[in-house]
Amino acid sequence: QVQLVESGGGLVQAGESLRLSCAFSGRTFRRHTMGWFRQAPGKEREFVAAIIWSDSSTYIADSVKGRFTISRDNAKNTVYLQMNSLKPEDTAVYYCAADLNTWLQRDAAPWDYWGQGTQVTVSS
Repeated sequence: QVQLVESGGGLVQAGESLRLSCAFSGRTFRRHTMGWFRQAPGKEREFVAAIIWSDSSTYIADSVKGRFTISRDNAKNTVYLQMNSLKPEDTAVYYCAADLNTWLQRDAAPWDYWGQGTQVTVSS
């Protein structure tokens, strides 16, 4: 069974940066597409970024494009979300997700595995 453990969240001021990490265990990491989603209070879980296992292509949501990047280290079984120029509207619980598919899934429902989430709070 896949286990995902996020870390790196916290409280920062607008304009600052954070790097989230997600440690993967239980299956072959390099054969899983990895994604990041976020959920603010009272809102649905929304897609943030993904990296496809088969060709390492990356996808970033328009709302964070140019500020967030996703990367993976297959030797460390870890996926990262680098978040720069943070804004108060980025405040949310950030979740790591994993799936065997080789295409982008922007909806949360199809993803097979989820972490417990890490809180990111950006103050103005």
